[in-house]
Amino acid sequence: MESPMPWSDASIAEQRREFVRMASKEGANISLLCTRFGISRTTGYKWLRRGRGSEEDFSDRSRRPLHHPTRTANWIEDLVVALHEERQVWGARKIAWELEQRASLKLATSTVHAILKRHDRIGPDTRAPHRFTRFEKSSCNQMWQMDFKGYVTLTSGAVCHPLTVLDDHARFAVGLAACGEQSGETVKARLQQVFRRYGLPEAFYMDNGAPWGSGYRDRWTRFDVWLMKLGIRVIHGRPYYPQGRGKIERFHRTLKHEVFSVCPFNTLDQVQRRFDEWRTIYNMDRPHEALDMNVPASRYQPSPRTLPETLPEVEYGPDEITRKVDRTNAHITVNRRKWKLPKAFKGETVALRPRYPDGVWAVCFGATQIALIDLNANPGNNR
Repeated sequence: MESPMPWSDASIAEQRREFVRMASKEGANISLLCTRFGISRTTGYKWLRRGRGSEEDFSDRSRRPLHHPTRTANWIEDLVVALHEERQVWGARKIAWELEQRASLKLATSTVHAILKRHDRIGPDTRAPHRFTRFEKSSCNQMWQMDFKGYVTLTSGAVCHPLTVLDDHARFAVGLAACGEQSGETVKARLQQVFRRYGLPEAFYMDNGAPWGSGYRDRWTRFDVWLMKLGIRVIHGRPYYPQGRGKIERFHRTLKHEVFSVCPFNTLDQVQRRFDEWRTIYNMDRPHEALDMNVPASRYQPSPRTLPETLPEVEYGPDEITRKVDRTNAHITVNRRKWKLPKAFKGETVALRPRYPDGVWAVCFGATQIALIDLNANPGNNR
């Protein structure tokens, strides 16, 4: 009967060596020795065979098989490693997709992952899970998302503010700019380049931060007015609610992982050159899991709406009630009373459109409602 006490962990190799010496002697009672050393007879005879074979190492051998009949061929592993060397930040799923596209070689994602792990190409995943509510427009250019990724300090001490613009339907990066600051004029200059190449979207989805927002109550800016004059609807996300910007937040994580985590940058020009290279890879080569492993360029078509040569003014119908917003105090006069409006609309023409109940009017800039006034209430109580 085998003892419940196996080999002592502290001196397991020495105990095995001692057992072999005793069991090798003439007339040794091997069964009794096995009992006293707390091992089975099968184990005892195994070590006795090794000892009689002049083996001096009594430590445990690796249990890995000497041959791997199902292991992937070396040339395939070399191909996987070479592709990962080229696309260093891609994971197993994207590497597998690229192998099928380039070499018509179909490998399971788990196989690619195992190869990369064997070659020390995959480190521990320490990223915290990010969960965002998904929504998607039905066609290209119905809505673009825009945001500034958190600033990055360069080795020179300068600061880079990456401006990102993403088509909501195709996840196509129409714009990626390395900006030195976050002013509305800088964004306008960058967007004009994007508009000339890809046309105008129907709407922009942005948060409430500068330069496209100035707070929740008086959130409109001159930048918003510029977009609305181009016929672009401006949508501000709910404050402190990043879930609505899930696609662009995910894009920022990818940008950080595949650009800024790879190498440092000294100047904004260096960052922009890398942005231009990477944007091409992202749009044209990098498969996207949310697109069934297709690339964003496979979905995207430029907008037919072109950027006008001169900025048009908002037009209203002949029967509309209109007012000119005061250039100094941003107010309009209705029934001999002054009503304050957002400062961004100073000098602009707005329309008054009746709402329910009687006496409530919507103040609109083009098709966008920017305020409500209640003629039954005190001036200044407009919403």
